[in-house]
Amino acid sequence: MYGRDPWGGPLEINAATTDDDRSRNLADYDRAALSSSRQLDETQQSWLLGPSETKKKKKYVDLGCVVVSRKVFVWVVGTVLAVGLLVGLVMLIVKTVPHKKRPPPPEDNYTIGLHRALMFFNAQKSGKLPKHNNVSWRGNSCLNDGQGNTGSIFKDLKGGYYDAGDAIKFHFPKAFTVTMLSWSVIEYSAKYDAAGELNHVKDIIKWGADYFLKTFNSSSDTIDQLVMQVGSGQTSAGSTTPNDHYCWMRPEDIDYPRPVAICHACSDLAGEMAAALAAASIVFKDNKAYSQKLVHGAKALFKFARTQRGRYSQGNEASIFYNSTMYWDEFIWGGAWLYYATGNSTYLSLATTPGLAKHAGAFWSSPDYGVLSWDNKLTGAQVLLSRLRLFLSPGYPYEEILRTFHNQTNIVMCSFLPVFTSFNRTKGGLIQLNHGRPQPLQYVVNAAFLAALYSDYLEAADTPGWYCGPNFFSTSVLRQFAKTQIDYILGKNPEKMSYLVGFGNHYPRHVHHRAASIPKNKIKYNCKGGWKWRDSKKPNPNTIVGAMVAGPDQHDGFHDVRTNYNYTEPTLAGNAGLVAALIALSGDGSLGIDKNTIFSAVPPMFPTPPPPPAPWKP
Repeated sequence: MYGRDPWGGPLEINAATTDDDRSRNLADYDRAALSSSRQLDETQQSWLLGPSETKKKKKYVDLGCVVVSRKVFVWVVGTVLAVGLLVGLVMLIVKTVPHKKRPPPPEDNYTIGLHRALMFFNAQKSGKLPKHNNVSWRGNSCLNDGQGNTGSIFKDLKGGYYDAGDAIKFHFPKAFTVTMLSWSVIEYSAKYDAAGELNHVKDIIKWGADYFLKTFNSSSDTIDQLVMQVGSGQTSAGSTTPNDHYCWMRPEDIDYPRPVAICHACSDLAGEMAAALAAASIVFKDNKAYSQKLVHGAKALFKFARTQRGRYSQGNEASIFYNSTMYWDEFIWGGAWLYYATGNSTYLSLATTPGLAKHAGAFWSSPDYGVLSWDNKLTGAQVLLSRLRLFLSPGYPYEEILRTFHNQTNIVMCSFLPVFTSFNRTKGGLIQLNHGRPQPLQYVVNAAFLAALYSDYLEAADTPGWYCGPNFFSTSVLRQFAKTQIDYILGKNPEKMSYLVGFGNHYPRHVHHRAASIPKNKIKYNCKGGWKWRDSKKPNPNTIVGAMVAGPDQHDGFHDVRTNYNYTEPTLAGNAGLVAALIALSGDGSLGIDKNTIFSAVPPMFPTPPPPPAPWKP
């Protein structure tokens, strides 16, 4: 009987077959199996043919997310390292081989002017100067201010700034200076930073604020006196008493007594100093302890201003040099700054009181209406409070007076435009905000700052312009006004004269300034010994870089004469307005105002709405 061999050959089933027979036919069986048409798998072949030759196993690398051949892995890693080495070599060659750097774009004239104008404040510093003051011909001066004032609690009055070409420290215009500089930093800190001047201008503000804290009992909540002036300039009736106007001396050489004037009813001065410290506290808000110290002083000063009414200049020599006409504008100005510094609505309620606005002249026209100065801050206060309406819209009960201030600000901006006749202009284009009187530039720079700032307010509020009667004007018109006025000061005038010392090549060389006109040659010139330098026809031996002189007359004429202060004397307040205008106009237009910093302490104008109810559950 035959069966089918599973290996492909016939199988005879024969019980009688012997083992020898099976062995003899084994090879035949194997050949039959191999020649069969049926394909065997590897296992079956291994049974027949025995163990095959061992193949080399491939090696793999497990990368976690993928498994790759080790050979491929090594090739890829090697390629990456080779490429990295090549790139590194190329970079090393590029860095080590000398090549020309692309110069930064040139600074615009306003930024260049800003660098110069800030240096003036370094030249005006009194007291022990810091090492980085960077004015080689200045040194420590008037270190004994306050010590000779018998019966006074104010023994340490060194520091601060000299007002102009003399060595008197007039606190009223100096406080306005600190307020204006602080305002410009609050609005344009990014621009100051881009120009590399942020730390410099903050140092200037702090130097002034630190000094003001010495002029009253700044640790008390309530004060009853305030230092209003250090030094004297009284020369009337032919007085020959040595003082800061009769003598012509370097501040470092002053040896005559310097009296200290104290006031007990000086609302205007106290209100302006409160504004200065409040504005400075916002500048230094990141230094919490110092900022709170300034706010505390500002509160005490404003309380003093409100409770003990009076004009600081009444009946004293300050009325000759920096006479104050009223104090109502300082109440609005100081109240607005304290509101921004504290968020206390009491100050806003005061600043928006219609009665105060009426007394300050907000509702009646005068020849000087719309002119911001160290004496009258009404226009500045109106712009400052219009900002509140533009960006926060506080509504009732402030809306009515804020709308009035906003409308009046629009009117003031209209008055700056050439198409209106509120103010005359010289043939060279300089607006006559002081109606032809001497020393015009200090008023012009303030107007240029307000115009540029207000145009930035409107743009930040997505408002393309404003109306003057039925006529609509774009914000660019305001900036153009500001530019033409500052360009005039920088040299685009009939005299081709830059009224900013150190800007350009043609600027005043006989600046009315004691320290700049006397050489630093280790010789001490006494009170009258310095007169020869005052009367010299030679240019000043020291260039007081950054000083903006008083300016030309109403016919664009200018006389570079040291003895004529109406043309050649610079002042703190004038330079503060110039710095503010320059920073507002500087840059390529990519940086605008800082909308929010001034509101840092202001709470939400309306109650926070309640949270939504919880989802309904059946």
